[in-house]
Parts: sequence; structure tokens; C-alpha cells
Amino acid sequence: MTPTREDCAARDAADTLHALRAEFTLPEGVLYLDGNSLGALPRRTPGHLAAVVEGEWGTGLIRSWNDAGWFHQPGRLGDRLGAHLLGAAPGQLVVCDSTSVNLFKVLGAALRLRQGRTALLAERHAFPTDLYIADGLTGLYPGTRPVLLDSAAQLDAALDADTAVVLLSHVDYRTGELLDMAAVTARIHAAGALAVWDLCHTAGALPIELDAAGVDFAVGCGYKYLNGGPGAPAFLYAAERHHAAARQPLTGWFGHARQFDFEPGYRPAEGITRFLTGTPPILGLAALEASLDVWELADPAAVRAKSLELTDLFLELTEDLDVEPVTPREPALRGSQVALRHPDGYAIVQALIARGVIGDFRAPDLMRFGFTPLYLSRVDVHDAATALREVLTSGEWRAERFARRGDVT
Repeated sequence: MTPTREDCAARDAADTLHALRAEFTLPEGVLYLDGNSLGALPRRTPGHLAAVVEGEWGTGLIRSWNDAGWFHQPGRLGDRLGAHLLGAAPGQLVVCDSTSVNLFKVLGAALRLRQGRTALLAERHAFPTDLYIADGLTGLYPGTRPVLLDSAAQLDAALDADTAVVLLSHVDYRTGELLDMAAVTARIHAAGALAVWDLCHTAGALPIELDAAGVDFAVGCGYKYLNGGPGAPAFLYAAERHHAAARQPLTGWFGHARQFDFEPGYRPAEGITRFLTGTPPILGLAALEASLDVWELADPAAVRAKSLELTDLFLELTEDLDVEPVTPREPALRGSQVALRHPDGYAIVQALIARGVIGDFRAPDLMRFGFTPLYLSRVDVHDAATALREVLTSGEWRAERFARRGDVT
């Protein structure tokens, strides 16, 4: 029997994560199903930012690099991420730069570690910045070449003795399909190649075990499920076994062994700090730090269980509608979003947004709905599915104003 709104409310009342909803600022009358693009604002973030701005910056001034610990903030936040959400021992993660910049760094380091091999494998339908960075890098490393797969299912056939690096997304940003990180990494290693993972659509959505999976390098952003704010600093993982030999191409002064000796020649720092480049963005790091304070109140296993329940519920409530689900129904193959295909998906999403149900659209025809268990309820999911049903049934999405494209979809 299809769950009623009352059924959903009863399940919410018994939810151990439901109290964390109060940790977020959620506008009245809005159902926010776009946390897979930009997470909601944690209530403690503005106060923490104000304290950093007024106290550490305003009063401490430059002394705060030492007194407030700004200098070590990238590694400190990286260790917190690794311990609670990413399954990484200390000293293997730093929070810095953007996902694109970090990807450039780890792909460059990985290619150097596999000199003599020429192929960098990636999925043709990966998030475009991954492909752009890979294409740019292969142009800078003579003899290397990108090899694009139509899907991860082609990986085994493509792996050979010439494969240097494989770049994969843990979750497909379009469909929400989840790859088995440990199994795929093992196959990549069996071919003598290195595995680089993009975690933008899984960090904060489900437990990740980077060390246990044998991952070589990984990157991810801080502004989606991690709720670090628009343009939040990203993170970078490099397995400890690669630190001594890894040399990343953006050799800025924060990655230098003794940066305040001001030497003219570059010497990489020991450990993960060799992957830093420029001065850390302290205010962005502070916003992410406030979000991690909330995250450490949540059990990642409970987050994953609720994520699957919410996505199951949405799929069930929309299965009779005139849309095509492209997200896997099998829980082990699903991240924390549901994608529905419709030829007029853009206009439908705009009509939903006008009703206060915020999802997003990815060309050419995918409507995406993200399910963030820290602040979404089952009642929210039920109401969002009801709104989608009403928009499709009424045909209101056909109004001309919903067809006008904004700069961001």
C-alpha cells in the first residue's frame, strides 16, 4: 500500500536523525530537494563566521595564523572529514582550493607516478569539469592521451598495460548511479593503474571508506551534502603510500617544505601538505568547519539508511507518473538523488520551483531531486511527490514563463 502523509509523519517522529533538522535554516514554504547542488545553511554557520571575522581577523589580525591555528586549518579539517565521513586515517586529506584545481593536482601526480603508460581513462558522461581537466592535463604531458568510456561497464575491456590512471565518479551526477568503489579500485590496481575518484556526489550522502577500498587519490567539494556554502573549499585525498614519490604540478608556496625560509627553489613538504598550493581561504574553511560540527552529531550509517528510505519513497510515490526514472531501484547501486526523465523537464522543474519545491535540471531532459537526510523528512518527500503529480496533471508547466532559461539550471 502506498504510504500516506500520516504514515510519513509517524515514521518521521521515530527518526533518530529528525532532530538535526533544527540545525538548519530552511525557508518557510520551501521544500528543498537540491542539496546535491548546494546544501542548506547550518544555523551555527553565521555565528561561527562572525566570530572568525570579528575576533580572529578583526582583533587577532595576522597573529591568528599562529594563535587561531589558521596555518594548520586545511589539514585539521581534512582529518575531521577523514575520521567521520571518508574513512581515511589522519594525514591523508587536506581541505583546499576547488574541485577542479584539486583534480588537476592529483591527476598530474598520478600520471607522474605511472610514467611510461599513456592512457588516462574517464567516463564520457562524467561531470564536464572532470573531462576538461583531464583533457588539459594530457595536453601538458607529452605522450599521454585521454580514453573516454561510454560507461563504467566498459572499464574491464579498456584496462590494459598502457593504462596509467582511471578517473571515475563515485556517483553519476546525472542518474545517481553508485559504483562499488572497492571492487572497481581492485580491478584498476590489477591492471597496474592508479584510481582517482570524484566524490562530489557522495561525500556526506553515504559512508565512504577510502583507506579500506585502497583508493589512490580522491577529490570532492564542500558545498553539496557537506553544507559548506556556495564555493566552499574542496578536499583532496592522497593515500599515504604515495606521499614520498608524489609530485603535484601546482607547486605553490604552501606546499613547500619550509615556506617561511623563502627559498628560490621548490622542495615539496612531507606528507599530504605537499598537495597544498596557495594561501588557505580562511573564511571558507570556517564555514565548512561549522557544518562539520553538525555532521559529527550524525551517524553516517543512519544517514545512509535514511537516504535510501527517502529515495525509495519518492520513487514509489512517482512510479505511476508520466516520467521515466533513470536512477537505479537497487539500493546498492543508488546514491542520494532521484533523476526522472521528461522531454519538458526544464519547464516542469521551474513550475515546481514556483510552488516552492526546489530541484534542478540537467540537459537534455533530466529532473534531479536530491535527498539530504539531515534536514529532509518523509513528509517533505510526500509533499514534493504530490506537487510533482499536480504539476503534471494540471499542465501548468506549459506556461510560457517556465520555458525561459536562466543562466543556471
